[in-house]
Amino acid sequence: MTWGTFGAAHIISLICTLLIGIVLFFMLKDRSKKTQTTVLGILSLSGIAAIIFNLIAWNSPLEYLPLHLCSLSAMILPFAVFFKSRVLSNLLLLWSLGSFFALVLNYSVASAEIFGAVFCFYYFPHVFECVIPLLLFALGHVRLDPRCIVSTLVITVAVFTVIYPINRLINSYCAEHGIVDGAGEIIQVNYMFSAYPDNPLLELFYSIIPQPYWYLYLAIPIIA
Repeated sequence: MTWGTFGAAHIISLICTLLIGIVLFFMLKDRSKKTQTTVLGILSLSGIAAIIFNLIAWNSPLEYLPLHLCSLSAMILPFAVFFKSRVLSNLLLLWSLGSFFALVLNYSVASAEIFGAVFCFYYFPHVFECVIPLLLFALGHVRLDPRCIVSTLVITVAVFTVIYPINRLINSYCAEHGIVDGAGEIIQVNYMFSAYPDNPLLELFYSIIPQPYWYLYLAIPIIA
């Protein structure tokens, strides 16, 4: 059975995301902080495993560099868990929304078989990137700090701004040297969706500001 988008399997998986967060909270809330950190820390490494899987499995590493927001979250999450960073934890509280939207708008992996490798290395890392930042606050490891709104916005915009020229550089290089993917097509990456919209919500933004990079600034009020 394939995962699909907005079918029964997909909707059940979204409900399971909520249940996983709730189960983890009640399972850990009466445990010591050390136990909580150990469990959340181990689970936070699933995103690193997914990055490695994607770099190897698809035989097209340029298309699977850890430059999407969820991959960046995956690399930062273990540091937030083990070091209780106030700035990183508050940042990931925002970025967890990206993981949630990746689960909802799962078009790129909708054809994946339930509990197949592709599904598992997509679904579970995104689930943990979504719920672990929330659990860090719910379990009292860090506190919500309104002063971090500025740093969260600045870091997010800065990362987005750095990723955009990387997209252009990779795409220009691949076009110039005829570097193709497994389907024989010239590789064109779209990290952090800065080059063009890749789902209905982003297409709405692009219809208002039809310019690469700039169109995503319409998300800033949502972010704030």
